[in-house]
Amino acid sequence: MKRFTTAFLAASIFFTFAATKQDAQKMSDEDALIAKARKIHKDVITLDTHADINTSNFTAEKNYTQDLQTQVNLPKMKAGGLDVAFFIVYTGQGDLNEAGYRKAYDNAIDKFEAIERLTKTIAPNEIELALTSDDVRRIAKKGKLVAMIGVENAYPIGTDLSNIEKFAKRGARYMSMAHNGHSQLADSNTGEGDNKWLHNGLSEMGKKAVSEMNKWGIMIDLSHPSKEANIQTLKLTKAPVIASHSGARALCDHSRNLDDEQLELIKKNGGVVQAVAFRGYVNKEKNDLRNKMSAEIIKEFAAKENFKMLERAEVGKLNEKAREEYFGKFMEIRAKAKPVIDEKLKDKAPDVDVKDFVDHIDYLVKKMGIDHVGISSDFDGGGGVKGWDDASETFNVTLELVRRGYTKDQIEKLWSGNLLRVLDEVQKVSRDMQKKG
Repeated sequence: MKRFTTAFLAASIFFTFAATKQDAQKMSDEDALIAKARKIHKDVITLDTHADINTSNFTAEKNYTQDLQTQVNLPKMKAGGLDVAFFIVYTGQGDLNEAGYRKAYDNAIDKFEAIERLTKTIAPNEIELALTSDDVRRIAKKGKLVAMIGVENAYPIGTDLSNIEKFAKRGARYMSMAHNGHSQLADSNTGEGDNKWLHNGLSEMGKKAVSEMNKWGIMIDLSHPSKEANIQTLKLTKAPVIASHSGARALCDHSRNLDDEQLELIKKNGGVVQAVAFRGYVNKEKNDLRNKMSAEIIKEFAAKENFKMLERAEVGKLNEKAREEYFGKFMEIRAKAKPVIDEKLKDKAPDVDVKDFVDHIDYLVKKMGIDHVGISSDFDGGGGVKGWDDASETFNVTLELVRRGYTKDQIEKLWSGNLLRVLDEVQKVSRDMQKKG
């Protein structure tokens, strides 16, 4: 009996030692992987093609030098190692008449001016506007953050195509022809909801707008128009296109995502799809379940602050200012409710996370090749996933890419190389077209 006990103790000690050694090796491997990811993250230029803005955060008193409740601001960019952000000149779809166009144009100019204030008046020593890929690299090399401008919805150009040149001169480097609702230029993906279309793709003016964007060096963004509008655009454009914030429809069946046919056409065009970290476009089933279960918790927090929750359709009917105010307050309340939601729903309804998001990157790379995929967040416009819920968590995306075996060169392409390559090609086409008049 004593001999058995001694042998048992010896075996226990051996296996405990072996397990401890194995755990130590795992910790060592994990530390090495994290260190490798941190070096890559520091060495590459990280670029996010979609960060919405509210102009009330671009004043002398309240601005992006402060760590606001926004998902993107300068402190969060620095904390997460996000080097470049495309700030978005977004205009919701309104009436297709002169009054609507004038209001939309004024809204767009207000946002252009806000971005200019940030880079020239508020924080010129911290962030600078880039117009070319060379600008991006030069500014980043100086240790400054980089701002770029994308236009979400070309509705503000109205019926005057010369506004495309004006927007380009203000710094716009991409523009989508529609948003949630058919514009004067193109049908929106939202037409899938009721199968009602205004142009059956692009309008005649929309077809001319393709050429104008090519001429003035603006990347054409396919993230919001309808599939037919996108296919027609791809047939007409002389330059590569982008989808500034879209997922793979094969993984998440939403009209905002791109199906395999569009992915193949974008690849042939030489363009790039910027995978979007937007919960509802990454994993609709997980997101719907969690939203349903978390809604009651958020309502409780909203009730305490006398904040009336609105349905998505009701929010869409608000004017621009009211919508921004509503969304800002909602985000504030959701942030307060988040710890309670995370604790109560961690097992019942797990959140859409970075792993789910990188699944889309994997799929797009497999379908299109490493040269045609990029990264976007849609922060402050509904975007974010667990692990990359604001700019301060940007490193977690690089870490997940390293876990999956992506090399430094591949990660550099995903984070900025592919997008900047497209910008270079678009600007070359622009120069050639302008020379020919």
